[in-house]
Amino acid sequence: MNRKDAKEGQEPAAAGHGHRPGPLSDVASVERLEVEPDRRFYSASHDEIASGLTTDIYFVRTMEILRDLGLAATPVVAEIFASREGVMAGNEEASNLLAGRGVSLWALPEGERFGPQEVVMRISGPYQAFGPYETALLGILASSSAWATAAAECREAADPKPFICFGARHVHPAVAPVMERAALVGGAAGASCILAAKLAGLDPSGTIPHAAMLIAGDTLVIAEAYDRTMPAEAPRIILVDTFHDEAEEALRVARRMGERLTGVRLDTPGERGGVTPDLVREVRARLDQEGFEHVKIFVSGGLDPDRIRLLKDAGADAFGVGSYISRARPIDMTMDIKEVAGRPIAKRGRIPGVTQSPRLQRVL
Repeated sequence: MNRKDAKEGQEPAAAGHGHRPGPLSDVASVERLEVEPDRRFYSASHDEIASGLTTDIYFVRTMEILRDLGLAATPVVAEIFASREGVMAGNEEASNLLAGRGVSLWALPEGERFGPQEVVMRISGPYQAFGPYETALLGILASSSAWATAAAECREAADPKPFICFGARHVHPAVAPVMERAALVGGAAGASCILAAKLAGLDPSGTIPHAAMLIAGDTLVIAEAYDRTMPAEAPRIILVDTFHDEAEEALRVARRMGERLTGVRLDTPGERGGVTPDLVREVRARLDQEGFEHVKIFVSGGLDPDRIRLLKDAGADAFGVGSYISRARPIDMTMDIKEVAGRPIAKRGRIPGVTQSPRLQRVL
């Protein structure tokens, strides 16, 4: 990013070392903005988000007009409310974006459910301190809460059995850790994305893909190599649908690995009907008949809450869920100014003044 584009004396500060980058100062600075021609990815960096480069242009226009009127620092209270019910997520990123900017922040705790039109966040302070970040704030909450909500639906369907988020492959890599962290807030027991898991203080969850079996040419060869090379604490969960009948392959692996085998994973593609309750029942019965009651059945592949319930009842022990979480429709979030210089105010159709929201907790 070429920082010479910003207005002299007001260019965004570099992030880190205690500095708080500020938003672009005016429309002219936007016009002068240049993007490096050799930029590798289109995703915004942390500095670019903090500098207001992901905001809508009309907020920059607003700030320039308010400065001209001498009103940019007017103290206001703004509230964010949700369009539909869901599970709260995104608070940490929202508070990190606003920290050190001289505002007070209240929010519904992460993991809490909210209803339609319920206020989930309140911000109080000079408008110029947070107004330019409205776009980023709403985007953070809209996407994170949607992913957490989808994960909560899966958690309720799987209860008391666990599920892992496998959704990173369905979204842009820049937001994959955000998505899987939100899934953890919603109730996922683990995340396959390395960075998402590490940010949450967890070890990444997952074993091996079909690629390993296809390259080796034999599921049993990979199972033995996995057992030989992976750390002792890593669960031995082996895919058993690559080459042969799932039940027969599960028995073949179980006979060779015995007590060392933690589980088998069923990920039968849709071209062969996917993983069905009858398939789970058959694999479970055949494993039990040969004394492999300890071997768990892990299911993945196009799962949603309805399928999770059916497969859980058939005997599945754990689930991997990807696209149902990653494709969750964002929960529209709206920010309204409800008080200006201590005076209750609102746009037509909204009630002026601060909303009574006892569930909000002070964040900043």
